[in-house]
Amino acid sequence: MTAPPATAPATAVPATTGPRGARAAWIMLASGWSANQFSALLGAYRGHLGLTESATTGLFAVYVVGLIPALLIAGPLADRRGRRRVALSALALNILSTLLLMAGGAWGLTWLLLSGRFLTGVSAGALLAAGSAWIKELSNAPRRSGIFVSAGFATGGLAAALIAQWAPWPMVTAYVPHVVLGAAAGLLAWAAPETAGSAAAHGSEAAHEHDGRRFRRTVLPLAPWAFAAPTIGFVTLPSTLHTSLILTGVATAVVPGTGLLTARRARSTPTSGLLVVATGAATAAVAAATESEPLALLAAIVLGAGYGLALAHGLTRTAALAPPHRLARWTALFWTVAYLGMFTPYVLTLLGHVTTTPVLLTAVTLLALAHAGFSAYQVVRPTRHRTP
Repeated sequence: MTAPPATAPATAVPATTGPRGARAAWIMLASGWSANQFSALLGAYRGHLGLTESATTGLFAVYVVGLIPALLIAGPLADRRGRRRVALSALALNILSTLLLMAGGAWGLTWLLLSGRFLTGVSAGALLAAGSAWIKELSNAPRRSGIFVSAGFATGGLAAALIAQWAPWPMVTAYVPHVVLGAAAGLLAWAAPETAGSAAAHGSEAAHEHDGRRFRRTVLPLAPWAFAAPTIGFVTLPSTLHTSLILTGVATAVVPGTGLLTARRARSTPTSGLLVVATGAATAAVAAATESEPLALLAAIVLGAGYGLALAHGLTRTAALAPPHRLARWTALFWTVAYLGMFTPYVLTLLGHVTTTPVLLTAVTLLALAHAGFSAYQVVRPTRHRTP
């Protein structure tokens, strides 16, 4: 009988898995691409299908409804059954979800769009849970999955917007690149080996519990800001300013693109990430009040930087704190809480019936500043307690 991953003896991952890990990471780019290709077409759905703003925002948010349960299920499943099997199955479902979106756009059927968007969330959640752990163990690079997801966010939305602007049958042809990318990513990842059980559990349960408390107190509270920031930049602001499809696509690319560059280069702390998010939200509030598109683009850039800092810190700290036999489920938990931030545009839309968008964005700014202050206090407090 084979021992489960938590107690299996350590086995070395082959030296060739470094390049294989890099090739397998393309499945994360496909995941990010699938999420944002739809975001860039929100304006097109309003115009071509006559959907209301609430309906299109709801289609955007149903992605998270599918994603969160998938994360919570796929994380433990990948720890028990293996990362590779779960990740590749999720990729196949990811491609199927895009085919449903193509059919929904071609026939003008909202229920197909809803089904496709929901399954996009389910497949992306399973990819984030199993794929992030798999790629981290293949390449020993905890940020790599986040970098590839961000690259998918940046390129998928822009490509979809450009195709929708000039190609025929925009709500069908805009999705073709993802189908091709997903199939190619699956072929590249197929040669990568399984990694579950490649590292034995280490440390005492007391040490794991201590790390678990640190994870819950410092990493998880930061997580929602990782996606609240970018969705303000490429959903709330373009919708508020009623910008063109091209500018929406540019915003959809600029926000995660800035996050990608920031995540690769910067060394983040929770406080620094929150301060950047607060700066971006304040800039967004002014842009919404003045209806300035250049200022909205600047806000998108700053919010993207805040997203990159929050995501890089969260993934790095999760990988550092998680015991090997719980890496997938802790990673899944981080992504779950992070994706709660994607409800931000929907919440702002609902609250927009009560007050104005600039006021709401000012409130977001103050909330981020308060969290930054609390985060800085948490860093200082242990030092003060150790002082004789």
